[in-house]
Amino acid sequence: MQPTSATTSAQPEAQAPPVLALRGVSKSFGAVNALSNVELTLRRGEVTALLGDNGAGKSTLVKILSGVHPADEGVVEFDGRPVAISNPTAARDLGIATVYQDLALCDNLDVVANLFLGREQTRLFLSEELMEERALELLHQLSAKIPSVRTPVAGLSGGQRQTVAIARSLVGEPSVVILDEPTAALGVAQTAEVLNLIEKLRDRGHAVMLITHNMSDVHAVADTAVVLRLGRNNGVFSLADSTPEELVAAITGATDNTVTRRAARAAERRASADDTRSRDEEATP
Repeated sequence: MQPTSATTSAQPEAQAPPVLALRGVSKSFGAVNALSNVELTLRRGEVTALLGDNGAGKSTLVKILSGVHPADEGVVEFDGRPVAISNPTAARDLGIATVYQDLALCDNLDVVANLFLGREQTRLFLSEELMEERALELLHQLSAKIPSVRTPVAGLSGGQRQTVAIARSLVGEPSVVILDEPTAALGVAQTAEVLNLIEKLRDRGHAVMLITHNMSDVHAVADTAVVLRLGRNNGVFSLADSTPEELVAAITGATDNTVTRRAARAAERRASADDTRSRDEEATP
Protein backbone atom coordinates (compact mmCIF):
# COMPACT_ATOMS: atom_id res chain seq x y z
CA MET A 1 0.00 0.00 0.00
CA GLN A 2 1.48 3.31 -1.04
CA PRO A 3 1.34 6.28 1.35
CA THR A 4 -0.28 8.43 -1.30
CA SER A 5 -3.20 6.03 -1.67
CA ALA A 6 -3.51 5.93 2.12
CA THR A 7 -3.72 9.69 2.13
CA THR A 8 -6.59 9.59 -0.34
CA SER A 9 -8.55 6.96 1.56
CA ALA A 10 -7.75 8.56 4.90
CA GLN A 11 -9.69 11.75 4.38
CA PRO A 12 -13.28 11.69 5.61
CA GLU A 13 -16.00 13.27 3.52
CA ALA A 14 -16.36 16.27 5.83
CA GLN A 15 -13.49 17.55 7.93
CA ALA A 16 -13.17 20.29 10.48
CA PRO A 17 -10.94 23.16 9.37
CA PRO A 18 -7.35 22.77 10.60
CA VAL A 19 -6.38 24.58 13.76
CA LEU A 20 -2.68 24.23 12.93
CA ALA A 21 -1.03 23.68 9.56
CA LEU A 22 2.54 23.58 8.29
CA ARG A 23 3.04 24.47 4.64
CA GLY A 24 6.40 23.66 3.06
CA VAL A 25 8.36 24.01 6.30
CA SER A 26 12.13 23.46 6.10
CA LYS A 27 14.88 23.68 8.70
CA SER A 28 18.65 23.22 8.37
CA PHE A 29 21.47 23.10 10.87
CA GLY A 30 24.58 23.92 8.89
CA ALA A 31 24.83 21.36 6.10
CA VAL A 32 22.23 19.08 7.69
CA ASN A 33 18.68 19.40 6.33
CA ALA A 34 16.58 18.39 9.34
CA LEU A 35 13.27 19.14 7.61
CA SER A 36 12.57 19.61 3.90
CA ASN A 37 9.25 20.97 2.63
CA VAL A 38 7.19 19.32 5.38
CA GLU A 39 3.39 19.51 5.41
CA LEU A 40 1.28 18.82 8.50
CA THR A 41 -2.33 19.47 9.47
CA LEU A 42 -3.87 19.21 12.95
CA ARG A 43 -7.61 19.44 13.62
CA ARG A 44 -9.61 19.94 16.79
CA GLY A 45 -11.03 16.77 18.26
CA GLU A 46 -8.50 14.55 16.48
CA VAL A 47 -5.35 12.71 17.54
CA THR A 48 -2.57 12.83 14.95
CA ALA A 49 0.40 10.52 15.45
CA LEU A 50 3.74 11.83 14.22
CA LEU A 51 5.88 8.83 13.33
CA GLY A 52 9.40 8.34 12.09
CA ASP A 53 12.67 6.62 12.88
CA ASN A 54 15.40 8.34 14.88
CA GLY A 55 16.70 11.25 12.83
CA ALA A 56 13.48 11.60 10.82
CA GLY A 57 12.95 15.19 11.99
CA LYS A 58 10.23 14.71 14.61
CA SER A 59 12.07 16.57 17.38
CA THR A 60 12.93 19.46 15.08
CA LEU A 61 9.30 19.78 14.00
CA VAL A 62 8.13 19.79 17.63
CA LYS A 63 10.69 22.47 18.51
CA ILE A 64 9.48 24.66 15.63
CA LEU A 65 5.89 24.39 16.86
CA SER A 66 7.02 25.01 20.45
CA GLY A 67 8.98 28.14 19.55
CA VAL A 68 12.42 26.70 20.31
CA HIS A 69 13.67 26.90 16.70
CA PRO A 70 12.35 29.15 13.92
CA ALA A 71 11.63 27.58 10.54
CA ASP A 72 14.00 28.57 7.73
CA GLU A 73 11.32 28.31 5.05
CA GLY A 74 7.60 27.71 4.80
CA VAL A 75 4.52 28.93 6.61
CA VAL A 76 2.92 27.98 9.92
CA GLU A 77 -0.82 28.71 10.01
CA PHE A 78 -2.96 28.88 13.13
CA ASP A 79 -6.72 29.00 12.60
CA GLY A 80 -6.10 29.80 8.94
CA ARG A 81 -3.74 32.74 9.39
CA PRO A 82 0.05 32.77 9.08
CA VAL A 83 1.83 33.16 12.42
CA ALA A 84 5.39 33.54 13.64
CA ILE A 85 6.32 31.32 16.58
CA SER A 86 9.46 33.12 17.67
CA ASN A 87 9.77 31.72 21.20
CA PRO A 88 8.01 29.37 23.66
CA THR A 89 5.94 32.24 25.07
CA ALA A 90 4.57 32.99 21.59
CA ALA A 91 3.62 29.33 21.17
CA ARG A 92 1.88 29.30 24.54
CA ASP A 93 0.03 32.54 23.80
CA LEU A 94 -1.21 31.09 20.50
CA GLY A 95 -2.57 28.04 22.29
CA ILE A 96 0.12 25.42 21.67
CA ALA A 97 1.15 23.36 24.70
CA THR A 98 3.97 20.81 24.64
CA VAL A 99 4.56 18.01 27.13
CA TYR A 100 8.13 16.83 26.68
CA GLN A 101 9.33 13.33 27.43
CA ASP A 102 11.22 14.43 30.58
CA LEU A 103 7.98 16.06 31.88
CA ALA A 104 9.97 18.90 33.58
CA LEU A 105 8.27 18.42 36.96
CA CYS A 106 9.65 19.51 40.33
CA ASP A 107 9.77 16.43 42.55
CA ASN A 108 9.90 18.43 45.78
CA LEU A 109 6.67 20.34 45.02
CA ASP A 110 3.14 19.03 45.30
CA VAL A 111 0.69 18.60 42.42
CA VAL A 112 -0.86 22.06 42.77
CA ALA A 113 2.50 23.82 42.82
CA ASN A 114 3.62 21.93 39.71
CA LEU A 115 0.44 22.71 37.81
CA PHE A 116 0.77 26.45 38.38
CA LEU A 117 4.54 26.84 38.45
CA GLY A 118 5.19 30.13 36.66
CA ARG A 119 1.46 30.80 36.36
CA GLU A 120 0.58 31.30 40.01
CA GLN A 121 -2.88 32.74 40.58
CA THR A 122 -3.28 35.61 43.01
CA ARG A 123 -5.87 37.71 44.76
CA LEU A 124 -3.54 40.43 46.02
CA PHE A 125 -1.53 37.54 47.50
CA LEU A 126 -0.80 34.01 46.28
CA SER A 127 -4.14 32.19 46.30
CA GLU A 128 -3.50 28.59 47.32
CA GLU A 129 -7.22 27.94 47.62
CA LEU A 130 -7.97 29.18 44.09
CA MET A 131 -5.17 27.10 42.58
CA GLU A 132 -6.22 23.99 44.49
CA GLU A 133 -9.81 24.36 43.23
CA ARG A 134 -8.60 24.74 39.66
CA ALA A 135 -6.25 21.76 40.04
CA LEU A 136 -9.08 19.56 41.31
CA GLU A 137 -11.28 20.71 38.42
CA LEU A 138 -8.65 19.90 35.79
CA LEU A 139 -7.85 16.49 37.24
CA HIS A 140 -11.56 15.67 37.54
CA GLN A 141 -12.10 16.56 33.87
CA LEU A 142 -9.31 14.15 32.95
CA SER A 143 -10.66 11.44 35.31
CA ALA A 144 -7.18 11.42 36.81
CA LYS A 145 -6.24 8.97 39.55
CA ILE A 146 -4.23 11.19 41.90
CA PRO A 147 -4.48 10.41 45.63
CA SER A 148 -4.23 14.07 46.67
CA VAL A 149 -3.32 17.32 44.96
CA ARG A 150 -1.09 18.00 47.98
CA THR A 151 0.99 14.90 47.36
CA PRO A 152 4.62 15.67 46.39
CA VAL A 153 5.28 14.65 42.79
CA ALA A 154 8.21 12.51 43.99
CA GLY A 155 5.66 10.13 45.55
CA LEU A 156 3.64 9.59 42.35
CA SER A 157 3.88 6.73 39.87
CA GLY A 158 5.08 7.24 36.31
CA GLY A 159 1.53 7.35 34.97
CA GLN A 160 0.44 9.81 37.64
CA ARG A 161 3.41 12.05 36.87
CA GLN A 162 2.45 12.02 33.19
CA THR A 163 -1.08 12.97 34.24
CA VAL A 164 0.23 15.98 36.17
CA ALA A 165 2.32 17.08 33.19
CA ILE A 166 -0.67 16.82 30.84
CA ALA A 167 -2.95 18.64 33.29
CA ARG A 168 -0.36 21.41 33.60
CA SER A 169 -0.41 21.87 29.83
CA LEU A 170 -4.16 22.54 30.03
CA VAL A 171 -3.93 25.39 32.52
CA GLY A 172 -3.84 27.94 29.69
CA GLU A 173 -6.70 26.24 27.77
CA PRO A 174 -4.61 25.45 24.65
CA SER A 175 -6.09 24.43 21.32
CA VAL A 176 -3.16 22.16 20.46
CA VAL A 177 -1.48 19.68 22.83
CA ILE A 178 1.77 18.02 21.73
CA LEU A 179 2.76 14.86 23.61
CA ASP A 180 6.34 13.63 23.19
CA GLU A 181 6.64 9.89 23.93
CA PRO A 182 4.06 10.01 26.76
CA THR A 183 4.09 6.26 27.43
CA ALA A 184 7.84 5.66 27.26
CA ALA A 185 9.10 3.59 30.22
CA LEU A 186 5.57 3.06 31.59
CA GLY A 187 4.04 -0.26 32.56
CA VAL A 188 0.91 -1.72 31.00
CA ALA A 189 -1.56 -0.27 33.53
CA GLN A 190 0.10 3.16 33.51
CA THR A 191 0.16 3.20 29.72
CA ALA A 192 -3.58 2.50 29.69
CA GLU A 193 -4.13 5.47 32.02
CA VAL A 194 -2.19 7.79 29.70
CA LEU A 195 -4.03 6.55 26.62
CA ASN A 196 -7.30 7.26 28.43
CA LEU A 197 -6.05 10.79 29.07
CA ILE A 198 -5.30 11.25 25.38
CA GLU A 199 -8.85 10.21 24.54
CA LYS A 200 -10.11 12.70 27.12
CA LEU A 201 -8.11 15.45 25.41
CA ARG A 202 -9.70 14.55 22.09
CA ASP A 203 -13.16 14.53 23.68
CA ARG A 204 -12.46 18.00 25.09
CA GLY A 205 -11.92 19.26 21.54
CA HIS A 206 -8.15 19.64 21.61
CA ALA A 207 -6.02 18.91 18.57
CA VAL A 208 -3.54 16.33 19.87
CA MET A 209 -0.22 15.46 18.26
CA LEU A 210 1.25 12.22 19.60
CA ILE A 211 4.93 11.47 19.02
CA THR A 212 5.65 7.81 19.70
CA HIS A 213 7.43 4.70 18.49
CA ASN A 214 4.75 2.42 19.93
CA MET A 215 2.48 1.14 17.14
CA SER A 216 0.02 -0.28 19.68
CA ASP A 217 -0.48 3.18 21.18
CA VAL A 218 -0.92 4.66 17.71
CA HIS A 219 -3.67 2.23 16.74
CA ALA A 220 -5.29 2.55 20.17
CA VAL A 221 -5.92 6.30 20.14
CA ALA A 222 -4.82 8.02 16.92
CA ASP A 223 -7.12 8.98 14.06
CA THR A 224 -4.37 9.82 11.56
CA ALA A 225 -0.65 9.04 11.28
CA VAL A 226 1.83 11.36 9.59
CA VAL A 227 5.12 9.67 8.73
CA LEU A 228 8.43 11.51 8.37
CA ARG A 229 11.47 9.89 6.80
CA LEU A 230 14.83 11.65 6.53
CA GLY A 231 13.18 15.00 7.16
CA ARG A 232 10.49 14.64 4.51
CA ASN A 233 6.86 13.57 4.42
CA ASN A 234 6.50 9.89 3.62
CA GLY A 235 2.77 9.40 3.90
CA VAL A 236 -0.44 10.29 5.72
CA PHE A 237 -2.48 7.31 6.88
CA SER A 238 -5.97 6.83 8.25
CA LEU A 239 -5.61 4.42 11.17
CA ALA A 240 -9.00 2.91 10.37
CA ASP A 241 -7.65 1.72 7.00
CA SER A 242 -3.98 0.99 7.78
CA THR A 243 -2.01 -1.81 9.42
CA PRO A 244 1.10 -1.59 11.61
CA GLU A 245 3.07 -3.23 8.79
CA GLU A 246 2.14 -0.45 6.38
CA LEU A 247 3.21 2.19 8.88
CA VAL A 248 6.52 0.42 9.51
CA ALA A 249 7.12 0.19 5.77
CA ALA A 250 6.63 3.97 5.46
CA ILE A 251 8.84 4.66 8.49
CA THR A 252 11.69 2.49 7.22
CA GLY A 253 11.24 3.35 3.56
CA ALA A 254 10.91 -0.30 2.58
CA THR A 255 8.05 -2.66 1.94
CA ASP A 256 10.22 -5.68 2.82
CA ASN A 257 11.40 -5.66 6.42
CA THR A 258 11.38 -7.86 9.50
CA VAL A 259 7.90 -6.81 10.59
CA THR A 260 6.26 -7.25 7.20
CA ARG A 261 7.99 -10.61 6.65
CA ARG A 262 6.80 -11.83 10.06
CA ALA A 263 3.25 -10.70 9.26
CA ALA A 264 3.40 -12.50 5.91
CA ARG A 265 4.54 -15.73 7.58
CA ALA A 266 1.73 -15.46 10.13
CA ALA A 267 -0.81 -14.92 7.34
CA GLU A 268 0.52 -17.98 5.51
CA ARG A 269 0.21 -20.08 8.66
CA ARG A 270 -3.37 -18.94 9.20
CA ALA A 271 -4.25 -19.69 5.57
CA SER A 272 -2.67 -23.15 5.82
CA ALA A 273 -4.56 -23.88 9.04
CA ASP A 274 -7.83 -22.78 7.42
CA ASP A 275 -7.20 -25.04 4.42
CA THR A 276 -6.45 -28.01 6.67
CA ARG A 277 -9.59 -27.38 8.70
CA SER A 278 -11.70 -27.17 5.55
CA ARG A 279 -10.32 -30.47 4.21
CA ASP A 280 -10.96 -32.17 7.55
CA GLU A 281 -14.53 -30.93 7.59
CA GLU A 282 -15.10 -32.16 4.02
CA ALA A 283 -13.63 -35.58 4.88
CA THR A 284 -15.88 -35.96 7.92
CA PRO A 285 -18.92 -38.15 7.01
